[in-house]
Amino acid sequence: MLRITDLKLPLDHTPDALTSALLLRLGISVSELLNVTVFKRSYDARKRGAILLIYALDVATTNEPALLQKFTHDPHVGPSPDTSYKFAGQAPASLQERPVIIGFGPCGLFAALILAQAGFRPIVLERGKAVRERTKDTWGLWRKQVLNPESNVQFGEGGAGTFSDGKLYSQIKDPQHHGRKVLTEFVKAGAPEEILYVSKPHIGTFKLVTMIENMRATIESLGGEIRFEQRVDDIDIVNGEIRALHLASGEILPARHVVLAVGHSARDTFEMLHRRGVYVEAKPFSIGFRAEHPQSMIDTCRFGPQAGHPILGAADYKLVHHARNGRSVYSFCMCPGGTVVAAASEPERVVTNGMSQYSRNERNANAAIVVGITPEDFPGGPLAGIAFQRELESRAFVLGGSNYNAPAQLVGDFIAGRASTALGSVEPSYKPGVKLTDLATALPDYAITAIREALPAFNKQIRGFSLPDAVLTGVETRTSSPIRIKRNDHSLQSLNTQGLYPAGEGAGYAGGILSAAVDGIKVAEALTRAMLND
Repeated sequence: MLRITDLKLPLDHTPDALTSALLLRLGISVSELLNVTVFKRSYDARKRGAILLIYALDVATTNEPALLQKFTHDPHVGPSPDTSYKFAGQAPASLQERPVIIGFGPCGLFAALILAQAGFRPIVLERGKAVRERTKDTWGLWRKQVLNPESNVQFGEGGAGTFSDGKLYSQIKDPQHHGRKVLTEFVKAGAPEEILYVSKPHIGTFKLVTMIENMRATIESLGGEIRFEQRVDDIDIVNGEIRALHLASGEILPARHVVLAVGHSARDTFEMLHRRGVYVEAKPFSIGFRAEHPQSMIDTCRFGPQAGHPILGAADYKLVHHARNGRSVYSFCMCPGGTVVAAASEPERVVTNGMSQYSRNERNANAAIVVGITPEDFPGGPLAGIAFQRELESRAFVLGGSNYNAPAQLVGDFIAGRASTALGSVEPSYKPGVKLTDLATALPDYAITAIREALPAFNKQIRGFSLPDAVLTGVETRTSSPIRIKRNDHSLQSLNTQGLYPAGEGAGYAGGILSAAVDGIKVAEALTRAMLND
């Protein structure tokens, strides 16, 4: 197969036009063309009204050697790389020991899937509930203002990514094509096939629920075991090696190979690990608000007269501003046509996040507008970032009325430094609801100053971004884990606890569904090699 890249066509081209462009590019006749597969499709929207689609194609022809020779010096024509997945090893039939995975978000899910496919019959411990029960509990907060600390947006089957935009793209380096394995398994589980080739694939919450259930069934059919409502409260470490897990139920589960895939909000687990001497360090993260604008405004600004085209869908954006006070402000987890959701996992705290369905057809666009912070901003040791997050979330709870409503403010009022008293043309989507207020006390002064400066600056890139009626909802504190559980670069085990494999977002090694899933695969491979060499 040949890989042809950077093939550009108008947005409304016909299938025949794509074939003709390919034949012209290669200088061959249609009779020499055996098969064409779209590997990637993206778009170039820099010229409003003249948007181009950009293709990468995998092509089979009758004379591939001659074409490879002809295009030896062309960077856009070459052999298609082998993206098929290669297992690190297979468990012998006699193997009795079973690896344990703590957490069943994207990282734990793919660690479990790879280990199950390799014959290791993993045991998964998930503190939350199965995804459909968990969804009911999550709606309990959104509709009835009742929080279940063990079953919510953060905890339960599928992890935090289940209630998100379902983005499946990342900027991680992936030389072994693990991301392709993730997308392929998602398609097997029911995801639309387009995620294999569109440049910014996404799924959305409703589709993710069914897919996760299907993947769980696959793991179980291969001998894996998923135990819900099984929180790990303690671990036994003997001579620097993990030996057992203490569950909240009172069970002590022997374990010598443990994948720690708990997500970025398992604060009690982080505290336990630190108490037990596992190496933990503070790391940077970001804080800010969710901003909501009319999706139609974003579409028009990004796509011009071609806004609404079915191939383009709802427009997104990515913005960065370097403020005069030295802080960087940027958009994070942008959700086109989505909603702002309550994402608290601890009582009497308010946290926001963004979510979209596959259709992305809600009236508002939302994104976190956040300020980067470092451990120097929250001194006090490895867990100081957790305390800092909790302080901001507790403050937001009070500002919102102490009932899980979120504090909110119109952008125009925020920039002017006055409290909001009435909504304008943008209706906030956050459930249970919002309380209009002054957000100036919701974050540290340096963050408020930087965001106030950034919003008008963003208006130069997205006309209308500083729309006075746009809404800011607070607070966004869980952009990433506030800690890193460092691991050995080669074995992927904890620096000082053999047999413990820190993984995914919670350990500080991923950010989003795809990168967390890829990290789960990498850790499963490292664990496979370790178990086979024991």
